[in-house]
Parts: sequence; C-alpha cells; structure tokens
Amino acid sequence: MAEFVVGIDIGGTNTKFGIVDKHGHILAQDRLLTNEHEIVEDFITDLHHKLMPLIDKAGGAKKCAGIGIGAPNGNYYTGNIEYAANLKWRGIIPFASMVSEKFGLPVKLTNDANAAAMGEMRYGCAKGMKHFITITLGTGVGSGIVIDGKILLGHDGFAGELGHTIIRPGGRLHKGTGIKGSLESYASATGVRETALELLAENPDTESLLRDYSLNDLTSQSVYECAIKGDKIANEIFEFTGELLGEALANFVMFSSPEAIILFGGLTKAGDLIMNPTRKSMEEHLIQIFKNKVKLIFSELKEADAAILGASALVWD
Repeated sequence: MAEFVVGIDIGGTNTKFGIVDKHGHILAQDRLLTNEHEIVEDFITDLHHKLMPLIDKAGGAKKCAGIGIGAPNGNYYTGNIEYAANLKWRGIIPFASMVSEKFGLPVKLTNDANAAAMGEMRYGCAKGMKHFITITLGTGVGSGIVIDGKILLGHDGFAGELGHTIIRPGGRLHKGTGIKGSLESYASATGVRETALELLAENPDTESLLRDYSLNDLTSQSVYECAIKGDKIANEIFEFTGELLGEALANFVMFSSPEAIILFGGLTKAGDLIMNPTRKSMEEHLIQIFKNKVKLIFSELKEADAAILGASALVWD
C-alpha cells in the first residue's frame, strides 16, 4: 500500500524535490541546480541520482504512489514541458514519460503555478475554497485559477497564463517571450529589478542606497532592504509595482469572481510594501459589484515547502 509520494518543483534556477506523506508532511527533501544542465537527459540522470536514496530510505518504490511534478509550461494532459521560456531545454519535452521511464513510477505533471494552487487547496489557506486564484511572484509571475473546485486547464492544458497578459501595450520587453508590456515584465522579481534600473537612470540626481549596488548585485531583495531603510526610490519601486499588479488583479477578479487571491513567492517577503499598494490599486480598479468582496492574502505555506507539497498533491488528488 502506498505510503508516500514524491513532489518535484522545477524552477528556472533550482529544482526542489521531497518525500511527502498523506498528511502533507515532508519526510525528506533536497534540491539541484536546474540551469547547469544544458541537456534534459543529464538533468533527469542527476535527479535520479539524488532522489532515489530518499525514496529507498522512505521504504522504496513499492511504497511510493507516484511522482508529481510542477514545471514551467507543464501540460497536464500530455505530460510535456512545452516551450518554457525560463528553461534551457527548448521545444517540446516529453518530461513526464522520461521521468516515469527512469524511475519506474507513475508521473503526473502540470504547470508549476497550477501545482501551487493545488497545494493551497489541499494543505494551505484555500482549504474549503472552490473559487480562488493563486499568483506566484517569483522570477516570473505564475498563476493558478480554481473554479468550482477544479483547476482551470483549458482545452490544451495552458489556461491561466495571467503573468503574460498585457497590462501596458507596447511596454517593457519580456526577453523570454518577445512580448511587450506583460504583467511578468513588471510584477516579478526580475521586473522589480528592471524598474529599479529605470528609476535610477531617470533620476540621476536623487540620492539612493540602491546606487551602492553593482549591476550584478542589484536584485528585488536589494530593493526591499533599501525600502525598509526609507529609501525614496526603493519605496517608489514597490508603489509602482503594486499599482500595476493591483490593476491586473482587478481584471482577474472581474473575469472569475474568486473568493480570494493568494499571493505567493519571493516578492511577497516584502510584506506590506507590496501588499498595501496592490490592494489599494485592485479596489480602485474594480467596478462596484466586486469591491471589498475578494480577500487578497499571502500564502500561509512555507515557501521552502509549498512547491513540493503542491506537486505532491497531483498524485494524491
């Protein structure tokens, strides 16, 4: 009888994986670098080398119900990773079947943001909710839409790419997609860095702690650290980011009327610096029937664990 599952979260930089029991406890976990593997087969070999000892220690493959994987552009219907902008592996990769063959276990795969939504629904603050949206503010902007208790997949498995919706036509270029003005270009950790560079260049005479960072060292974390010290430009960056994010969230609310929008990911560590302008902007851009009805909240799942739990929920589901 199955006693545990494996959850794997593939990110543009790191891949996290762990052994998860039926109660959502992560019994063991580890990680490896995603972006140092140019060839997907080499990545899977390395994953197998690191993960199999954890599976064996938990009781072996015979006690494992399967492997759940969250991945950029992961297609639940086909098990493929398709044209992922943030991964080095190009084109269509039959990832689930490759992993299944390597490990000898059933594998389910979906978009990483959909996996996050499933994790919230099974283990997090969306327990009992049937209508909600998760927005992951990380290197990119991911989203999972739940309607009537089910993940919205669309006819091809790719519904819910809210991060690539256009919020500023003809705006900032997204290097991965070639699209201009998408939400991800502004409201991701990458976008915050770009905004910082733009504002520093546009305000050469304004003193800022951000100028103490080299080009390579300037990150969204740097912006946060300067903002809490009262830096004017750093605070303007979060105001600008929240304004655009809130505007986009208002559109999403009017699309699906969710009970809640749950924010997750590294950028949420900024707390009120990102939440307050986002909430204000969202409410300002809603028509009356939707005002003050949608909860905008941070995920309660530990960031270190949430992605693994979300991927594992695919197997238990």
